[in-house]
Amino acid sequence: MRILDGEIGMYEEKDIDYDKMYRYWIESSDDDFRVMSNLYRSKSYNWALFAGHLSLEKLLKGLYVKNYRKIAPFTHNSSRLAELNNIDLTFEKLDWLDEITMFNLNGRYDDYKKKFHLMCTLDFTDKWIVRINELRTWIKSML
Repeated sequence: MRILDGEIGMYEEKDIDYDKMYRYWIESSDDDFRVMSNLYRSKSYNWALFAGHLSLEKLLKGLYVKNYRKIAPFTHNSSRLAELNNIDLTFEKLDWLDEITMFNLNGRYDDYKKKFHLMCTLDFTDKWIVRINELRTWIKSML
């Protein structure tokens, strides 16, 4: 397998440019973080939290590529990605990652979207934006 222009294709593993793949995950995470911030400012709180989850997921995938020089696992579960990176997680950070992973599911599936949208008050969103920022800073310190 190798990465071409941000896409993973089926090629020989020896052809993989892991540095390019790593940069892809980090740059994509930074883009999603900017999207999160813009959505938050526009009061699209549920979508802001969805983008915040994507931002963390991609940072963790970038860390995995950097640490192991392998293709990142195909999962959206942020706590699982942290475990696969052998990150020493406090119970608090593990709980945060588990909850933030739910933003992915709640933002993606129609039957959860309405309920999630109602949960995403300004106070709820503020609390989770602060936690996403804290986790991003923490994960970036490992890169």
